[in-house]
Amino acid sequence: MASVTYDHVYKRFDDVVAVNNLSLEIEDKEFLVLVGPSGCGKSTALRLLAGLEEITKGTLKIGDRVVNDIAPKDRDIAMVFQSYALYPHMSVYDNMAFGLKLRNYPKDQIDERVKTAAEILGITSLLDRKPRQLSGGQRQRVALGRAIVRDPQVFLLDEPLSNLDAKLRVQTRAEITKLHKRLKTTFIYVTHDQVEAMTMADRIAVMNFGVLMQVDTPQNLYDRPNNLFVAGFIGSPAMNFFNAELVQEDEDILIKTDAFAVKVPEDRRPALKDHLGKPVVFGLRPEDIHDPNFAPPRIIAQNVEANVDLTELMGNEIFLFLKSGESEYVARVDPRTSYKMGDQVTMSFNMENMHVFDKETEQVIR
Repeated sequence: MASVTYDHVYKRFDDVVAVNNLSLEIEDKEFLVLVGPSGCGKSTALRLLAGLEEITKGTLKIGDRVVNDIAPKDRDIAMVFQSYALYPHMSVYDNMAFGLKLRNYPKDQIDERVKTAAEILGITSLLDRKPRQLSGGQRQRVALGRAIVRDPQVFLLDEPLSNLDAKLRVQTRAEITKLHKRLKTTFIYVTHDQVEAMTMADRIAVMNFGVLMQVDTPQNLYDRPNNLFVAGFIGSPAMNFFNAELVQEDEDILIKTDAFAVKVPEDRRPALKDHLGKPVVFGLRPEDIHDPNFAPPRIIAQNVEANVDLTELMGNEIFLFLKSGESEYVARVDPRTSYKMGDQVTMSFNMENMHVFDKETEQVIR
């Protein structure tokens, strides 16, 4: 097993910088997820590690070994792609064994590894079938099995669930998480789906325009985003943002928008004093906007008037699409809420969980 280190890594395609000064240490046996929108550089970063793209500048290590100039087949990694890339004329067994045969492993060792991997993935009964006889989920497990038999130092997974339907995606991501715990190997997983990232990762690295924006545990990313991009990308529905200004009023500091003003909790005021009179972005997650009738006890609440544009009943919760002045936002409220489309209502903002970002730099103000 091995750690992975990106040390000031760049990748340029002509005038496009796909990976921009990436420095990231991935610990041995860690499950790290690279997440971000399409074109953010996450797959390129993975392909650099696999040796499928050449590094423009910087150093890449697997364990203590610099792999910049080492051929992909000698890096001791295994990669699972979005496309299953199975050989249609071969059985499941032969698809899984093919890489080992190319490396001249003994027949009995190939047999042992394939059968062990098949047992881990629950596909022992499928070993004699051809890929066309398999479902999408079964094909994905075969692709995973082909990686497992290699017994690599690092597993690389590039959006492996994108071709599966929603139900199967949930099931397969749980299987991959269990597989990581069982194999105790370093996993690096690329996805654009932040729900996958939140549910699977030990740590998440968020990228945008080739730049690493923040790396942390899922909960810390959710609770303490460093900037507007991370705050808006992590969480579903996304964090609500309001253009605002910080205003002093007697002993209070107010966050003032075009439609409402809310008081900053006392313990948060010192960090904001240097930004008085300056434009900021006020952020609040949908679950921190409540129907006052069902708000949790002992929160630091500020009431805001709003119009209900739309409601979405989700069964265990209701999404309210609201408008205050020119600001549109979403609340995730108790299912007992009786608000209907067109109602003028009062919403309760939980200011304990507020976020304030510098309008110019987009960095969080702490």
